[in-house]
Amino acid sequence: MKFYAADQYQPACERLFNQWRVAIQHQLPEARVEHIGASSIPSAISKGDLDIFVGVPALQHEEAVARLVELGFQEKRNTLRTPELCMLESKQGDDVALQVVANGSEFEDFLTFRDTLRANPQLVQTYNALKRACEGFELDDYRERKARFVEQVLSSSAGL
Repeated sequence: MKFYAADQYQPACERLFNQWRVAIQHQLPEARVEHIGASSIPSAISKGDLDIFVGVPALQHEEAVARLVELGFQEKRNTLRTPELCMLESKQGDDVALQVVANGSEFEDFLTFRDTLRANPQLVQTYNALKRACEGFELDDYRERKARFVEQVLSSSAGL
């Protein structure tokens, strides 16, 4: 696993996000499309991938997933799948993932995590240190450590 400094990947991710946002909103005009993940957090290091939050009305979740598949995405294997969450990945080789979330569900935590880190540069430094410590790890080991950090951040932000 290799990580990149923010200035090495964030400008490209921002451009890619803006391109996908237009395409997604054309396909799903009612959707909230937001840049999430490390590439949306100033100074955060990353693998260089892009994550996009697509919030849709709960009753339209399955239809939204189907329309995004038509746009060139596929369901991401070995990820949590519920009636309120579906993770998709681009089939175009551009390392883009969509988190298709039912509005008002617990999965809006993607936004809470992003906003908490944006507001706290010290947490970003801690997040970066965790990632640096995982260089060379298998993806599953990295994801497990990252998940524990995310849970800690979300539980501490819930008490605010």
